[in-house]
Amino acid sequence: MDFSDTPEEAAFRVQARTWLETNATPRTTEGSEYESLGERIGEAELAAAKGWQKKKADAGWACLHWPRAFGGRDATPIQTVIWSQEEARFKTPPNIYLIGHGMAGPTLMIHGSAEQQQRWLPRMLSGEEVWCQLFSEPSAGSDLAGLRTSAVRDGDYWVVNGQKIWTTGAQFCDWGILVARHDPGLAKHSGLTYFVVDMRSPGIEIRPITQIDGGQGFNEVFFTDVRIPDSNRIGEVGEGWRVAITTLMNERATVGTLSGDAFGSADLIDLAARLEVDGAPALANAAVREKIASFHVIAKGVELTGRRIVSDLSQGKMPGPEASLMKLLGARLIQDMAAYAMDLQGEAGAMVGVDDAAHQGRWQYRYLAISGFRIAGGTDEVLRNIIAERVLGLPADVRADKGMAFRDIPRGG
Repeated sequence: MDFSDTPEEAAFRVQARTWLETNATPRTTEGSEYESLGERIGEAELAAAKGWQKKKADAGWACLHWPRAFGGRDATPIQTVIWSQEEARFKTPPNIYLIGHGMAGPTLMIHGSAEQQQRWLPRMLSGEEVWCQLFSEPSAGSDLAGLRTSAVRDGDYWVVNGQKIWTTGAQFCDWGILVARHDPGLAKHSGLTYFVVDMRSPGIEIRPITQIDGGQGFNEVFFTDVRIPDSNRIGEVGEGWRVAITTLMNERATVGTLSGDAFGSADLIDLAARLEVDGAPALANAAVREKIASFHVIAKGVELTGRRIVSDLSQGKMPGPEASLMKLLGARLIQDMAAYAMDLQGEAGAMVGVDDAAHQGRWQYRYLAISGFRIAGGTDEVLRNIIAERVLGLPADVRADKGMAFRDIPRGG
């Protein structure tokens, strides 16, 4: 397959690059402006992210894939990828809008009322309001439909009680998309309803989770008699699973934006060129070059798989199980590359200080941070099940709870 830009795509790339060159600084391997896997976001980073998003929105470069009716450009999937590739070449603040722009927004466009769309989408696009996803629970991660957070109707309100976990960015978000159980007497997929919740509502408690890398990107969120107006319900009562699937399919579609260096190949080459092995640059060692080349081959395979997804999207098809393959291989690849980078550093590989460690400690940080991402968005084991069933055609896991009322499903003590 030929993945070269068409003349139209090349012209779009030039337009995007020209605007970025005027409004941002090119990224280099120097400094610490690398990706923030653990999302170490404070007030300064939050303000910078909002400022960058507002600048893009004012110039018409925000949410390119959104329809023009909602402020986007009706950009093709390929154009969206081109923009992501070009933006990745510049120093920009952490992307705190992935859930809002890539998941909540498209869901509201399909299932939200005109009033709901007008209420939330403009401020979401401009970056004034940040969104999070309140899906996973301590007992409902991989089996999302097994969630226990309850929503009980009380006139024009719903009273919500329960707990969510691994909520990215909840501590700085304005709104959240929430799935809760309105009827435990129905089968687990049928008793769910989907809401938008104000994250500053009385009764919401957010507890950041300190991760092994020192970041606090994830949170526990507790709901105690939180009142959500029925006007914040998305879709009909009992349609929560159907609406949630729309959210998750849009999440899957975002994986196609990976570029060839999304895994840090250039960083690893730069590190090997700077470090010495037996009195010479590590990059001059044939074994080192062979190892880096093997990483690059895997990275290229993941990138091209992502382009298959983009190709499907451009033809109006829904993403398939390729996304599971990309996530499974990509997360492991980043961890393996980070481990090798620390090995190259010898005893210095144990150093984590920004001022002392090679490359400002980014490899140590990546190694620790990526462990959580092998769980988030589907564990390795769940992804292997998806690949086994949907790609290889192996028998599906036995589901003893199929059709059973949620309250009757046996649970451990």
